[in-house]
Amino acid sequence: MQSKQTLRFSRKDSKNFFKTLNHRVNTYFKKNKIRKTGNWKLYLKSSLMFILLLGPYFLVYTLEISLWVKLIMCIIMGIGMAGVGMNVMHDGNHGSFSKHPLVNKLMGSSIYILAGNVFNWKIQHNLLHHTYTNIHGHDEDIDPGNILRFSKHSPWFPYHRFQHLYSIFLYGLLTINWAIFADFKQMKSYTSRKLTYLNSKRASLQWIGLIISKIIYFSVWLIIPLIFIEASWWAIIIGFIIMHYTAGLILSIVFQLAHVMEDASMPKADRTGTMKNTWAIHQLLTTVNFSTKNRFINWFTGGLNHQIEHHIFPNISHIHYSKIGKIVKQTAKEFNLPYNEYKTTRSAIFSHFKFLKQMGLQPN
Repeated sequence: MQSKQTLRFSRKDSKNFFKTLNHRVNTYFKKNKIRKTGNWKLYLKSSLMFILLLGPYFLVYTLEISLWVKLIMCIIMGIGMAGVGMNVMHDGNHGSFSKHPLVNKLMGSSIYILAGNVFNWKIQHNLLHHTYTNIHGHDEDIDPGNILRFSKHSPWFPYHRFQHLYSIFLYGLLTINWAIFADFKQMKSYTSRKLTYLNSKRASLQWIGLIISKIIYFSVWLIIPLIFIEASWWAIIIGFIIMHYTAGLILSIVFQLAHVMEDASMPKADRTGTMKNTWAIHQLLTTVNFSTKNRFINWFTGGLNHQIEHHIFPNISHIHYSKIGKIVKQTAKEFNLPYNEYKTTRSAIFSHFKFLKQMGLQPN
């Protein structure tokens, strides 16, 4: 973390935006007699995502197929890996997958087969990112290190002039970075700073769990295939990298289109550590939706194209975002507040890379 300043959000919301919005959303669920968690549609989709991830893994053991077909299956596994992350793990760790805490815990634990760690994710994503969205020095999602510059508050280096060109190659390294480096770095940081959450285990047990999960992970995805699959060691490693690169590229692009955009604000606190707006209004200003009328994008991204709804109501399952999105958009309009939205994925991607180019220019 680049800043240890204690932040607090303004409590001044004279028009009661969030109170009104929250009441309307709760009324929607009560009126329609539906739960805020997932339903059979989510469970069916989750099953399909696990099949995309794990199905090809077992097929390479049982079928006599060419090396090229195996590599194609690695791409499919990468797509499934991203699908599990966005649709299963994400809702599970937000407690919105099911009304049953045990099911949420189980689905949230699917992050271990994606090379991640539950403790680190809940600290980085649920605690830091969802609280301090797009605030430099507090939200790690906009701090990828000096290699990329996502904020005007970050230091500038000459090579940033080209980040809109080389960034796409780095995005694919997201999950493999989780597997090898990021989890250990985050665990060291979070435990030393004594960051925690409700019902989390003590630091020593977190470290033991991290090490054991990494041993199991690399055994399943590398050691066992090296022993039982009739393929060269280099082919298995290339397949592993292709799987991760596919997943990392998908996840990174979806994540960046939510916050690292032209229309997304990156505000700073005043000298007293107070943000200008309330937390809910801050989420509107720092978050962007895209392609919300595209059924496939809604389905595959786990509603992460509805980031505004997700950030204001993280404990509501993504399967409801299309419905409550209409309420959020209308309420924001009534209160004369922004509702940042791109109609297509293409326009959002264009905006993201345009923003990267802007951030790569030398500051005055």
